[in-house]
Amino acid sequence: MGKAIALTYAEEGCKVVVTDVVEQRIQETVEEIEKLGGVAFGHKCDVSKQEEVDKLFEETINKFGTLDILVNNAGIMDNFVPCHDISDELWEKVMSVNTTAPMRTMRKAIPIFLEKGNGSIVNIASVGGLHGGRAGIAYTASKHALVGMSKNVAFHYSDKIRCNVIAPGSVATGIEIKSPHPLGAGKMYLGTKLIPRLGQPEELAKVALFLVSDDASFVNGSVMTVDGGWTSF
Repeated sequence: MGKAIALTYAEEGCKVVVTDVVEQRIQETVEEIEKLGGVAFGHKCDVSKQEEVDKLFEETINKFGTLDILVNNAGIMDNFVPCHDISDELWEKVMSVNTTAPMRTMRKAIPIFLEKGNGSIVNIASVGGLHGGRAGIAYTASKHALVGMSKNVAFHYSDKIRCNVIAPGSVATGIEIKSPHPLGAGKMYLGTKLIPRLGQPEELAKVALFLVSDDASFVNGSVMTVDGGWTSF
């Protein structure tokens, strides 16, 4: 989804900063943007580490001079581990990437937006941040927290900054799931029969484009569920 959003923004004329923990994915995305005639640079970053987030923002300002849009897309799954089996290590890992990292990037971006008088944030949550049965306890908690954080930011800075959430359903992405927990996965799979179809990253990217556009100038603190109707049942 992050790659699709980066390409979509570039097609609309945005200068894009591409970040990932895997250098190869960064280079592939930057090269595709450049083939489209767009402008981008890549910066490898583990968003769970404050010092790496600091370097990311420092290089962004050095390269482009400012920041207009922040998209928090990085996320990891919890292998559907339920409460009675969750370890502190897994809990803290999931929360560090899915919740603490977006807080830190928003904490860096907000002063820039406030100084210039405008800015837009898009946080990629999940239908797991709206309901209880789409993942394990850590992922569910992390995405619920991200939704709440986004609404808080939207309200506190509503005179200058817009902050919205996309809550995807099942999308064809490369998010990694290893050894799914039999209880948690079994409960989750009960509902997968109702999934109309897999979404495509490009479909999410179009929503992300709308949310940062002038067409969404009065959309703030909203959670846009993009799941093909899965959660409508």
